[in-house]
Order: sequence, then C-alpha cells, then structure tokens
Amino acid sequence: MQQKVQNYIQKHELLKQSGKVIVGVSGGADSVVLLNLLISLGYECVIAHCNFHLRMEESDQDEIFVREMAEHLHIPYYHIDFETSNYAITHHISIEMAARNLRYNWFYELLEKHNAQAIAVAHHADDSIETLLMNLVRGTGLRGLTGISARNEKVVRPLLCCTRNEILNYVIEKNLEHITDTTNASIDYQRNKFRNVVLPLLEEINPSVRNTLYESLDRFEGNFAIYQQAIENIEKKIVHNQGDTIKLDIEILKQQIHLPTIMYELLHGYGFGISTIQQITAQLDGESGKQFYSDTYRLLKDRRYLIITKNKPQVVKIYNILEIDKEITEPIKLKLNKISINSDFQVSKDTNCVHIDASKLRYPLQLRHWHEGDTFFPFGMNNHRKISDFFIDNKLTMMEKEESWLLVSGDDIVWIVGQRLDNRFRVTDKTKGVIQLTIVN
Repeated sequence: MQQKVQNYIQKHELLKQSGKVIVGVSGGADSVVLLNLLISLGYECVIAHCNFHLRMEESDQDEIFVREMAEHLHIPYYHIDFETSNYAITHHISIEMAARNLRYNWFYELLEKHNAQAIAVAHHADDSIETLLMNLVRGTGLRGLTGISARNEKVVRPLLCCTRNEILNYVIEKNLEHITDTTNASIDYQRNKFRNVVLPLLEEINPSVRNTLYESLDRFEGNFAIYQQAIENIEKKIVHNQGDTIKLDIEILKQQIHLPTIMYELLHGYGFGISTIQQITAQLDGESGKQFYSDTYRLLKDRRYLIITKNKPQVVKIYNILEIDKEITEPIKLKLNKISINSDFQVSKDTNCVHIDASKLRYPLQLRHWHEGDTFFPFGMNNHRKISDFFIDNKLTMMEKEESWLLVSGDDIVWIVGQRLDNRFRVTDKTKGVIQLTIVN
C-alpha cells in the first residue's frame, strides 16, 4: 500500500520529497493511516487537529488521543477549538459546510506559518464515490462526475487511490491505534445517508457497485480532461483579453455545438449563475446595451462582443482645471499651453490635440463624465446634438461611453476629450488667444 500511495503521489505530482506537509489528523482510521504512510515514505509532517465541539466529550477525547500520538511520534502538533454550531448559525450554512470552512481556513494559516508545501487530508476512494452520487442527486455537469480531485490548490489527497477496506486492512496489518467517530453511523448528515443507506441499497442490486463506480470515476476523469482541452481550444477562438476587459466574439459563439454548455463554461468562472447565463444566451441576437451582473463582474451585450469587466463602484467625480494650470494628471493627463496667433499658426486636426478660442472659456473648467441629456454643437455644425446620439453615430461601446470625459466651461461642453470639439469654441479669424490642450499618453 505504501508503494501504491507513493506512485499516486508521483503520478499526480502531489508532494515533493523535501518540504513540510500539514497533515489533517482527526484521530480516525483514515487520517491515522495517512499520517503513518507519509511518515513511512519520508515526508516531514506537521499534525493539525481541529476540535469542532460537536460530539460532547468525544471531541475532547479525540484531541487528547491525537496530541498523545504526536508526542509519541515526536512530530510537531497544533490544535484549534471551534464553536462550529455558532459559526453555522451566524453564516446561515450547514454544520458540514461550517466545519469545512473553519478547518481549511486554519489549515492555510498553518501552511503559511510553516512555509509548508501542502496540506494533506485523508479523503479516499469511497469518499469520492459518495461525492459522485451526491453530485448526481443535486444535479451536475461533467466536472461533478469526476468526484474529489487529487489536488485543489495546496490541498492534496494521497489516499484517493485507496478504498476504505484497504485502509482498514492496513490498520490491522500495522496494528495502528485509532478512534471511532460514533457520528459516522448517524444519518443526520447528508454524506452519511449516502454512505450508510444509499450505497448499501445499491450493493443489493450490484454487490460490486463500489468498484464499478470507482472505475467509472477514472473514465469520467479522462473524459473530462478531453472535454477541458476542447473547451480551451474553443475559448482561444472566442475570448480576447484586452487589459482588464474580456471580449467574447458573438458570431463565433453562435457557431458552437450546444451553445448553453459553451456559454456556461465561458461565463461561470466570472460568477454568473445558470439562470443569468441563460438570459445572456437568449440576448445574443438582441439589441446592444443590455447589461448583466454577477457579484464581481459586469457583462455588456454589444453589437459584436460580450464585454466583461470587473464591477467598479459608481463614483461621480468632477475635476477642476484652473487658468494657471499648465498640466493635469487626473483623471487623464493633459497639457495646457497658451498660444498667440501668428502667420505660422495652424489649427490642429489631431483628435488628441485641440485649439480653443481662449476668450470663450470660463474658469474653472471642469472634466466630468457625460450625463443623459447632455448636448453640444459638433465641430462644423451650427445645430446642437445629443452626446448620446454622437456616441451612437460613432459606434462607441457602452464601456467606451462610460470612459469618455467631457471638458466643460460653465454649462457648455467644450470638448468630448479625444473625439470632437464643440463648434462654438473653435478658432476663427477673430480669435486672438488660443488654448492648446494635448492628451499625454
């Protein structure tokens, strides 16, 4: 069994031979075997024990047992006490989820404290089978059919290659002392219902169902690896990263087989739930401008792309520019120069540099974002036009509209920065003084 576990560790690259390993030890057979195997294989172990105070005196007896075992083995030992029931009530989650959150948060603290390479926990093949059945009952995609993963970030599971029976046989062979958690026989917890009720019923139908399911897990893992590779290839065609902005090409999206699956795989990582993803999918042929939100991201349906950006707090800011200013750095970099009209003067045709009749300006000037209803007189026109219509005519995306800045004098818009000057502020043959504004990249 030692060789089997070592081969599994090497196959999945779970541990290096050097470096500390935080080992979660409850005192039960699984975790005691995990610790024994890792020590036998030469890994430097640190024991971590959690007292969740869920089983009255038994919880304290477990703690004493693990501490004494650590002393006997001369291995560093750490323990922590949790008020698990109070945590579950406060956070509105199940006892199982509360224990899981508390345990792993603390494990990661120990990992950092000891600069350890990994956190080893004692999940085994039967646990993975139970997870498969639980996922099927709840509803799952292909990922959920792969059971428990051998590695999840820094958490590793070296015993996933071993069945519960193999572990118990190893306990007998090595004469390992351990404790028995009496709640394992209870069906108050969901996992125990699958362990103690569902699986025995399935064994009545197929006595070798555990082996069948374990072999299926291995096949599903292979299937999922192929599936992931296919998704990654599709993603390369559809997804374009531009700094903090992610764009999904709508036309290529619509060409994919089973679009709902592709949409889920591309979007769920940004926190969008299934119902929201279904709404987004239904809008692929809809009008531009529709927006969808997850807790951390916003998705805009544009003409050609689905545009994803991180949610930003809506802050209304106005930046003043004084007459004495020669340069500003917020919210954009601008240089301001006073120019006298002479025979060599030529009006700029560069959208990033404008010449403005200085006599028309009222200070302080202001830089702000556009508001619904804003109007201006586009350069070369004598009629006012809505800024929103100007944006539509120039095919700006919603993101580009929101990132546009307006230079304002009094109540009048002077310049849509980097895009169009207002005709009322242009340089004419009557202009004597000119202000040159240049965007600095």
